[in-house]
Amino acid sequence: MSWRLAQLLPEAPFNSGPCQQRRCSAHLALDVERFDPGAFADVIDRCRRRGIVLTTIAELGDSEPNHRRLYELNRTCSADIPGRGEFYTYAEYRAERIEVDTYDPSMVVIALSGGEWVGMSAASDHGPEGYFFNEMTGVVRAYRHRGIAIAMKVMVIEKVRAHGVPSIRTFHHPDNVAPIALNWRLGYVDAD
Repeated sequence: MSWRLAQLLPEAPFNSGPCQQRRCSAHLALDVERFDPGAFADVIDRCRRRGIVLTTIAELGDSEPNHRRLYELNRTCSADIPGRGEFYTYAEYRAERIEVDTYDPSMVVIALSGGEWVGMSAASDHGPEGYFFNEMTGVVRAYRHRGIAIAMKVMVIEKVRAHGVPSIRTFHHPDNVAPIALNWRLGYVDAD
């Protein structure tokens, strides 16, 4: 565990117990029914005023060219994840993220600035088990700290609510402080 995480998130569930001795992941969950999207309306409005458009792969077209763009965006955003290692090849990415029963193109939110893909938030459908899983939320470096990640995640949460699924789960490397803090801000809690 990093000193930075302990400083920024002193109440973190991975600041004690076995996580002090080894690296582990922060498992988080959100009760979708208790989520209040209105609490983030100002962030979403600010993104819109700055020209950020939120859409989905379903709206853009669930096609090979867009799968490739999604892959490149995911790869770019994943580069900053602590301990990430080498990213999937495109064939591996398609096999593990797109060509699976849990993939739903309407649950892959893309943030656009002009025609440029600048962010993504994807959730996979595990509805029969009572949850969606937030696979990845990321924003390219030049567009970070503008509320785009929050706006995308709010859109994903609202889509999960529309599906009637009560929970969203995710996990993070414990040194990946920014997304853990973002999820806590949205109302995610420790799921361990």
